[in-house]
Amino acid sequence: MGGHNRSHFAGGGQEFLDHRQFHQGDDLRAVNWRAYMRLDKMFLKMFQIEPRVPVRLLLDTSVSMSAGASGPENKFEYAVRLAASFCYVGLVHLDTFEVLPFAGELHEGKTCGGGRQRFSPLSKFLETVKPAGTTNFLKVARQFLNEYPQRGLVIVISDFLDESGCEKALQYIADYGNELMLIQLWSPEDREPQDSGEFDFIDAETAARLRIHVDSDARRKYTEAFDNFSASIKTVAFRNNGRYAGLPTNVPVDEAIFGTLMKSQVIA
Repeated sequence: MGGHNRSHFAGGGQEFLDHRQFHQGDDLRAVNWRAYMRLDKMFLKMFQIEPRVPVRLLLDTSVSMSAGASGPENKFEYAVRLAASFCYVGLVHLDTFEVLPFAGELHEGKTCGGGRQRFSPLSKFLETVKPAGTTNFLKVARQFLNEYPQRGLVIVISDFLDESGCEKALQYIADYGNELMLIQLWSPEDREPQDSGEFDFIDAETAARLRIHVDSDARRKYTEAFDNFSASIKTVAFRNNGRYAGLPTNVPVDEAIFGTLMKSQVIA
C-alpha cells in the first residue's frame, strides 16, 4: 500500500528522476529516443520508485526516560504520547508503521498499516510498554540493521543519554541509507537544574554515585554542556539530510506537534 513518505531511490515509477548510460539487457522501453537522435548515444530514463518507504519508530524505554519529574513532565510518558501521535499521523497517510521499543537491545515491536482504523492495536501496544534497562545505542543500531535491511524512515524518540555516546550508532543507521528523524526529549531539570549545595547524584541506569557541589557557575556550565550535547545530535541529523527537533516535556504534546515539530519540518 502507498504512503506519505516517498522513496528517494530509483526504480519503476512515473516521476522522472535522472538519466544513466544504457547497458546491454536494459529495457528498451525506457530509452530516451529523442536524446539518441540528437546525440547518437543511448540513455536510459530512471524514475522514482512508486512504493513508499517503511516508517520505523525507535522508542527509548530505558530507565533514564522515567527518572526525575513525574506526571506531565515525565519523559517516558511524554515519549509514549508523542509516539502515539506519530503513529496516528503515519496511519492517516497510509504509511506502514512499526514501533520498536529499545533500551540495551531492541524489544518486540508492533507493525501496522492501512489507515487510521488500524490505530487501536498500536495504541494498546504502547500502553503495555514500560521503562526498564540500560541504554546501549550501538548494540541497538547493529541489531536494527541486521533485522531491518530495507532502507526507510527511522524516527528515534529518546533523551539520547548513553554512557558510551549515541552519535556513532546514529551515523551507522544513516550510512545504510536510512533517513533519520531525531526527536530529543528532556525535562526542564535535565537542562537547567535549580538546586544549589552539596549533592549525591545517582545514575538512574548504572547506580553510579557522584558527590558534587552545585552553585550558579556550575549550573551555567552544565547548561552549556547540555546545549552542546543537543547540538551534536542535531549535527548528526542535518549532515545526513535528516530532521531534528528538541522538546522540553513542559510543552504540551499538541503544542509541540503544531508548533516546534511543524516549524522544524519534522511534521508537514
